[in-house]
Amino acid sequence: MARILETMSAPEHFDIALIGSGSGNSFPGPEFAEKSIVYIDRGVGPENIFGGTCLNVGCIPTKMFVHTANIAQNARREHAEKFGVDAELGGVGFPAVRERVFSRIDPISHGGEEYRATHPDNANVTLLRGTARFVAPKRLAVETDNGTREITAETFLLAAGSRPAIPGIPGLKEATPLTSDTIMRLEELPESIAILGSGVIALEFAHILDAFGVDVHLIARSGTLLRAFDEDIARRITEVASARYTVHLNASTTRVRRTASGVEIDLEPSDPAADEAARTLTVADILVATGRTPNSDLLNAEAGGMSVDKAGRVMVDAHQRALDPRGQVLDGIYSIGDLSSPAQLKHVANYELKVARHNILNPHDLRRSDDMPIPAAVFTSPQIATVGMSEREAREWAATTGRQIRVARQEFADVAYGWAMELEAPGDFVKIIADAETGRILGAHIIGPEAATLIQVLIQAMSFDLSARDIATKQYWIHPAMPEVIENALLQLA
Repeated sequence: MARILETMSAPEHFDIALIGSGSGNSFPGPEFAEKSIVYIDRGVGPENIFGGTCLNVGCIPTKMFVHTANIAQNARREHAEKFGVDAELGGVGFPAVRERVFSRIDPISHGGEEYRATHPDNANVTLLRGTARFVAPKRLAVETDNGTREITAETFLLAAGSRPAIPGIPGLKEATPLTSDTIMRLEELPESIAILGSGVIALEFAHILDAFGVDVHLIARSGTLLRAFDEDIARRITEVASARYTVHLNASTTRVRRTASGVEIDLEPSDPAADEAARTLTVADILVATGRTPNSDLLNAEAGGMSVDKAGRVMVDAHQRALDPRGQVLDGIYSIGDLSSPAQLKHVANYELKVARHNILNPHDLRRSDDMPIPAAVFTSPQIATVGMSEREAREWAATTGRQIRVARQEFADVAYGWAMELEAPGDFVKIIADAETGRILGAHIIGPEAATLIQVLIQAMSFDLSARDIATKQYWIHPAMPEVIENALLQLA
């Protein structure tokens, strides 16, 4: 049975110190049964919940809200009548939606903590709830409700995650904005909301809140949404979003004030040459979705000898080993997930955990974590999925290497299942970029129904180095099914 650490009058030494209960929660196992492990977790969100970001305040609950949002969107008269269905959305009961989500998630979180604290499987694990800070290399001070404890260990696995970033806009912090940590636990939704941000988190919440009947204003400093994505994807989602709710492009937020009637937001053109006047937007509440900050500052990683970049990420090598400021490997310190990965994706953190776990067990047979293409998805309506190079990146690669590329674009509306869904062209599409000589896929980008599922065949092709011709011609493609949009794009490259 694991024990919960109560007091420490002197540093207590362990074989392994594990920080963070997200992907790090999968680390302990029978292979480490003979090792003493201290498991330190501060929790996430305002209530410091066990289990990490994805389970509690990230990918899992948001996708449960997204599913309800999709149902609500499809039930609206303007959508249903295209199919001859007489439907009208009477409303969305947010308390019932919230209860459905967290009645599933909260027991998993509580059960996970109870398992680590009391189950015989964890007899060698000491669970400590608190905030860990390095005070020296391989030495931690852990602040708990009962005081500060000091911990030392031979090996450290850092999986301390990230938290919502709050920009230094005058008045924003004082306005107590909502974040992805807090908005899903509201008792009731506001009538109107401004969302600061133009990335994945901002767009997913814009979809959810708009579908739930909230008057959404999305504020973007740039001229397109998802500007880090392929340009065609960014252009298309900007068009779709602008048709659904109010999108303020090229807008800089200069000041925020919370008043008795709501929140006032001062906006100025982000481009000084733009022929637009400054204006003030008034909404019931504000959601900050401008990215996430690695928790390296809370961890005081630099005091532990680690190199931290300007974005706050702990620097690691291809084996997930932490690096010092000279770029040298720090013996016995590994870092995974949002704390060190630019991707900040759960599936990346899970894979990095497997790599770090193997390397801790097998220091003379190291595995790498940088040898596969990293996919990502955005659960908006329509969905977006991406893997590999954008077209711009591929053209830059081609110019550098002297190679040629080919680009295929296939509209969803031009395949049979697209007809069934009444999709219009030009509209949702699949875009695949390949090496012209070898047919090797360099990048794939999809915006359309079930994009996150459809892209998996292309991820597999890239991971196993299959050519566009082989994927297109050496297997059956079910007809009429949505994957035919992938097949038709590949045939353009075959």
